[in-house]
Amino acid sequence: MLELIKFGIALTLIYTSKHYSPLLAAVGLSIVGYVVCDFLIPRVGPHFIKIGRFGKDLSKPGRPIIPETVGAVPATVYIFIMFFNIPFLFYKYLVVMTSGGGHRDVSIEETPGEIFFPHAKLSEYLSAVLCLQSTALLGIADDLFDLRWRHKFFLPAVAAIPLLTVYYVDFGVTYVLIPDFAKNWLNITKSAVNLGPLYYGYMSSVAIFCPNSINILAGVNGLEVGQSIVLSLIFLINDTLYLLFGAEASQDSHKLSAILIIPFLGVSLALWKWNRWPAKVFVGDTYCYFAGMIFSVVGILGHFSKTALLFFIPQIFNFAYSCPQLFGLVPCPRHRLPRFNEMDGLMYPSRAEFSTKPPKSVMKPVFRVLEFFKLIHIEYDTKTGEMVNCTNMTLINLVLVWFGPMREDILCNTILALQFAIGLTAIAARHALGTLIFGHDNLNIL
Repeated sequence: MLELIKFGIALTLIYTSKHYSPLLAAVGLSIVGYVVCDFLIPRVGPHFIKIGRFGKDLSKPGRPIIPETVGAVPATVYIFIMFFNIPFLFYKYLVVMTSGGGHRDVSIEETPGEIFFPHAKLSEYLSAVLCLQSTALLGIADDLFDLRWRHKFFLPAVAAIPLLTVYYVDFGVTYVLIPDFAKNWLNITKSAVNLGPLYYGYMSSVAIFCPNSINILAGVNGLEVGQSIVLSLIFLINDTLYLLFGAEASQDSHKLSAILIIPFLGVSLALWKWNRWPAKVFVGDTYCYFAGMIFSVVGILGHFSKTALLFFIPQIFNFAYSCPQLFGLVPCPRHRLPRFNEMDGLMYPSRAEFSTKPPKSVMKPVFRVLEFFKLIHIEYDTKTGEMVNCTNMTLINLVLVWFGPMREDILCNTILALQFAIGLTAIAARHALGTLIFGHDNLNIL
């Protein structure tokens, strides 16, 4: 373990001092984060159980007791890594562009009397770290005190206030482009519309949705961490395209996005090792909130918050699909995770029973549409023809409806493969259709 830590630190120091690459420094710190998390997680697990932070794995024979809230470990390690990354990230301006000792009086000046230092980038970075730190505290509070949804739902938007403030001061763009077909249809010449304060409301909604969406799509060993890893890879692919083929103005934003995601990928891979099937630890709400906020932060600071939502199509679908149960139109049991059959070790769709609380009448035509498109399985009384129950309305249960019973790890991997395929399709569609819809694209590939 010490050898890997030394390798990560050496990689960070060597490439920063000789070649200066904040991306390679992030890779080195990511290795350090992976090793530290991999070392800490199995050792702190028993202590979590001692203080009462544990849960039963309902999808295993005997329902073993497993440490919970372990997602606080990678969240804490990541925040410390972000602190240590500050001198590496700005090494060029602290040392390279000075006499060698960091003397500010002999710094290279961009203009007479003005020392060249990217204070705006530093403020962006610090606002991101502050936002993530606040979100981690929110997740820990939720795990410890089991906050109600109505109390915690809007709290991520409060944590995003420093982020939105820096966005307002340093960037402040609140307009959206109007598609060419809309301009022709409305007979207007403007190419953009300024949303003003509504755009900040939209970004606040992104900060609320992303953490909660990771938290809702959960219940299978490794799924919360797995989808975060897949989303990290999709975001990094998108960042790489912009770094290779994007305009110079967009490269700085996507470089910052990659710098924030690469260490997160390192700590998440360590957590995945212990949380994947058969899970040795549970991540808790701390990791779900923290991971979701990572993606909202890079989407906002990278100025691609609308594109970022395309990568969350499975989570958006899962939320919309779950709404009838979340809002009480359909009976919603406390646990909607798939049903585990100890006889064959497979997962089956769990069901919402209508015997004690039937669904609202407005749902009857909706059920017919969902059943027609194979988006739900409904059982009927053979004598009366009345609905007896239906599969719980989550993406996890829907995959089991489509593909049949399967083992828990296969179920998780199927959902992750679906997430990755949709993400790649979203990237291709964004840039293939961008020229058709807006008349131009942000990438200069051709």
